[in-house]
Amino acid sequence: MIIRTFDTADRDAVIALWREVFPEYADASRPQRDPALSIANKMTTQPELFFVGLADGRVVGTVMAGYDGHRGWVYSLAVTPLLRGRGFGGALMKHAEAALAKLGCPKVNLQILSVKTELRGFYEKLGYRMDEVVSLGKRL
Repeated sequence: MIIRTFDTADRDAVIALWREVFPEYADASRPQRDPALSIANKMTTQPELFFVGLADGRVVGTVMAGYDGHRGWVYSLAVTPLLRGRGFGGALMKHAEAALAKLGCPKVNLQILSVKTELRGFYEKLGYRMDEVVSLGKRL
């Protein structure tokens, strides 16, 4: 897999991948999870931290990162289901972590839905541990 920064030509392929991997993106009744809007928003804030993974010239993975000068965050790690278990997700995470480290980021945070228990093992293999915190959010 080749990892590079997202290009606008990748937009449709990324949207298709996210709709396959993230069911909430496929649900048109939830406008806050519009993949086109997520891409457009990322293009205005640290677009250099939006990466795609390519295999045979096709987008097969994504990861977005952000850094506010205090903590880094990772979002939208996705690998096409047919190619999972081949190290692509780990490679995308390591790429995002390296980009954040280069910016001086001391710690990376990520969130997963509590119902997606199968994801915890994946992230734990990459060195992530559950922080004893309560995550609060507010939709604007």
